[in-house]
Amino acid sequence: MKITIGDVAKEANVSKTTVSRIVNGNYAHTTEETKKKVLKTIKNLDYRPNALAKGLKSTTTNVLGIVLSNLKNPFWTTVLEGVEDTCRELGYNLMICNSNEELEIEAEYIREFRTRRVDGIVINPTVQNYDLYNNLIEENYPLVIVNRRIPSLEANYVVMDNVKGAYTGVEHLLNTGRKKIAVFVYQNSYVSNWQERVEGYRLALLRNGYSTSDFRILELEQRSERIKDCILDYLKNNPDIQAVFSTNNMITLEVLGAVNEMGLTIPDDLAIVSYDETLWAKYFNPPLTTIRQPGYKMGQLAVEGLIKSINEEKKLDPSTIVLEPELIIRESSDKLQQ
Repeated sequence: MKITIGDVAKEANVSKTTVSRIVNGNYAHTTEETKKKVLKTIKNLDYRPNALAKGLKSTTTNVLGIVLSNLKNPFWTTVLEGVEDTCRELGYNLMICNSNEELEIEAEYIREFRTRRVDGIVINPTVQNYDLYNNLIEENYPLVIVNRRIPSLEANYVVMDNVKGAYTGVEHLLNTGRKKIAVFVYQNSYVSNWQERVEGYRLALLRNGYSTSDFRILELEQRSERIKDCILDYLKNNPDIQAVFSTNNMITLEVLGAVNEMGLTIPDDLAIVSYDETLWAKYFNPPLTTIRQPGYKMGQLAVEGLIKSINEEKKLDPSTIVLEPELIIRESSDKLQQ
């Protein structure tokens, strides 16, 4: 049977208000004798106050919240592992929510976290609730933004160098002898990392002697059920494409489906480089060349930064941590056979 604050009050022969004050460290209106009696009763009954309920009376709950954008993406499993491990090591509990890229759902979760008095929030934002993010910053509410940048919002960020990652991947394809390289990306102007990867693609071509007329960019509707069909149409209408740089591992799965349906061979007919590294990338036939992102490190640093801002009495200047991607070369981008 769960022991309640009422059970403690009855056993110690004091009011529930007195027990609540002592549990929350407020001894101002309590005698030493009463304090000792209540603390002894708490120990004897093994009473464990609920962290959230306790937080209503104290300044902290030792609970953090995280809002992710798409839990279907394996990358976020890795980030979440870093977040959870670090919370556990530093004595915090975690509440996890998934916005599914819906700005209304994201706003609802943020408000719910505030209501539940979580100590701080880590968020991979939809980037469409600017006023809500800005209010958190202005109120000095502990917040760390991961993976995406929000234009003109000064906050604490942990992000990846997406331009460098894309540049490295596309330049690798150029070095294998491919000249006709396409980039596939979700159509969402709010998501900075996808746009940065396209920018890296452009830079790699331009710095290697190509012009803007050589850009081959396919934008895909993320929520569409016809992504594979769009890729099929594009590849059929552009049979000279020699390689695809996929900006997202979910897009990569659709590319592989389209290639299989067309009867193409990787890498002889079409080479592929994919963002991100996943557990299954090396098990494909052939194994996939990927851009690995240190997702675990992102989660770890986000929590450490969040807890640091929680514990600081004065407001800290906003900071941005940029993590480095890594190219993992496998057979899907072998050198072009002449």
